Amino acid sequence: MRYDAEKWITLRIRFIGGFFVLLFVLTASRAFYLQVVKRDYLLKLADRQHQKIVPLTPARGTIYDANGAALAVSVEMDSCYAEPKSVEDINDAAVKLAPVLGMPKETLHKKLQGNKNFVWLQRRLTPDVVKRIKALELDGIGFVKETKRFYPNSEIASHVIGFTGLDPEGLEGVEKRYDSTILGGTGYLVTERDALGRDVALKGTVVQNGAKGHNVTLTLDKNIQYITEKELAKAVDKSGAKAGTAIVMDPHTGRVLAMANYPTFNLNMPASSPPALWRNRAVADSYEPGSTFKVFLIAAALDEKVIRATDGVNCEGGSFSIGGRVIHDTHKYGRLSIAEVLKFSSNIGAAKIGNRLGPSRLYAYLKNFGIGERSGIDLPGEVNGNLRQASKWYPIDLATVSFGQGVTASSIQLAAAFSAIANGGVLMRPYMVEKITDNEGNVVSAVEPQPRHRVVSTETAKAVARMMEGVAVEGGTGTNAAVEGYRVAGKTGTAQKVDPVTRGYSLTKRTASFIGFVPADRPRLTILVMIDEPKTSPYGGVVAAPAFSAIALQSLCYLKVPPDSIVRSKPQALDVKAGQPSAVQEAPVAEGTIAEAGEGVAMPNFRGMSMRQALKVMEERGLNVRLLGSGKAVEQSPVPGQRIGPSDQVWVKFVPSA
Repeated sequence: MRYDAEKWITLRIRFIGGFFVLLFVLTASRAFYLQVVKRDYLLKLADRQHQKIVPLTPARGTIYDANGAALAVSVEMDSCYAEPKSVEDINDAAVKLAPVLGMPKETLHKKLQGNKNFVWLQRRLTPDVVKRIKALELDGIGFVKETKRFYPNSEIASHVIGFTGLDPEGLEGVEKRYDSTILGGTGYLVTERDALGRDVALKGTVVQNGAKGHNVTLTLDKNIQYITEKELAKAVDKSGAKAGTAIVMDPHTGRVLAMANYPTFNLNMPASSPPALWRNRAVADSYEPGSTFKVFLIAAALDEKVIRATDGVNCEGGSFSIGGRVIHDTHKYGRLSIAEVLKFSSNIGAAKIGNRLGPSRLYAYLKNFGIGERSGIDLPGEVNGNLRQASKWYPIDLATVSFGQGVTASSIQLAAAFSAIANGGVLMRPYMVEKITDNEGNVVSAVEPQPRHRVVSTETAKAVARMMEGVAVEGGTGTNAAVEGYRVAGKTGTAQKVDPVTRGYSLTKRTASFIGFVPADRPRLTILVMIDEPKTSPYGGVVAAPAFSAIALQSLCYLKVPPDSIVRSKPQALDVKAGQPSAVQEAPVAEGTIAEAGEGVAMPNFRGMSMRQALKVMEERGLNVRLLGSGKAVEQSPVPGQRIGPSDQVWVKFVPSA
């Protein structure tokens, strides 16, 4: 019995010992699991339980023009918050803050009565409002730095740059297309909570700053953009038109130097304009281009050798029947050369050339010119346009497509297609962003010109360019596009618009355009001007060509492109308005004398002028001046009044206003 008792006691001791060993192993394993395996997860869980994180607006990178001028920047502003539990007299605080914040007292009172210990009162305040709030010396009211998007030039290039929302997510233009690149990392305001999850005072608030996004440099030149917008607005207003679009491109690279739409809007207050004005019509709208299409038709026919430059076409005295429909010309022409078909814009001549080429080959060439498909420009909202399959064309369709009706294209597609003629036959992909840099200025990525494919031979492109020169000389449809001192190659376009109600062509609504390149023999710029629903005249040669001429002349002068011939013009007196720089000071010129541009013109006094005022003086004087920087003019060479010699370096330096 005694032996059994001892055995039982030993067994009990071993059992209890084993139980404690097992319990220790389980406890140690659990501790290892919690402290090692699940450590990171539990730390984050603990942070969430005793910390409250308030996200702050991330800083966006800067958008620059091709010369380094800032077009979109992020500026630091104070956002106002409240700690309701630290506000001693809620009613008094609401009464004092409401008029300063422009907020109803009841709304503010409700915010301050909430259970939360942190509440936004108003974000991104102006310095004046911040100063007034701080002067109230209210307990429980604090500020934290956030960023707000600001556009220094307000309306310039508004459709290209785009704008952001309060997030601040990019909503339009480059801001939207490159949103993930420009948008920086989010910053945070961190507050502490007690053991019961209640917010405690913000005295120890930690602000974790976010990283600024990358900077974007555009191909766009702010000065050429300003010139383009100014002349487009003049053309639209003068013709009583609904709207207008203009594009300036480098035909050899596809770099877009200017892209303008009118009417425009203020980027700093986009909500003050209807959303319809935000649309970038240059890429998002397509229209029937009309007679500008004859350039592509003749290029295709020459390249396929179905016609020769020396051939002639019988234009039937202005009336010709095809497929039961009658095609008319504006004037009654007899036999015209191929160049004259382009010069006088004969629809009948185009229809006959199109018939020789045939639907399949014409369709193939139009596709190669980029018609009916996106150009690939790095902007949001681009449309394809509409080019029906050749198998669905009737004889009348072949005729109308030959002179640009029954097919639609966007302005950027047409500008790129004309650039292919200008550069010797290669279709380039147009692009808007030149490079992306980080905060230290290091290049993250750079964009190189991208040839898409060859459309026509170099010989064909040159032959068509020579024919296009006839459009802007005496007798052509685009004489108003002539640029003094430079040879112009271009084409007018006038097309009826489709009535959305009747779905037939409107009797009154037209689009009028002029597209071309200068100088004709050594193209530097491809320029498109499209005027939508002009009222004074339906013709592109009347309403669009003058804007083309003005944009071309000022841009060529700005780029210091030498003229094809010596230009002589009498200097114009400058009309100085009150509040502008006193006058252009120069040596007196006797009445009736002729001063030679680049040799005899006296240097104006640009000091104190804005860049816009300087460009106006350059335009009125016919001057070719290099503009450096931005802001107000502070320095120039030569000095005011000195005659400008042919070898003189003429420049004006601008610095930002204080």
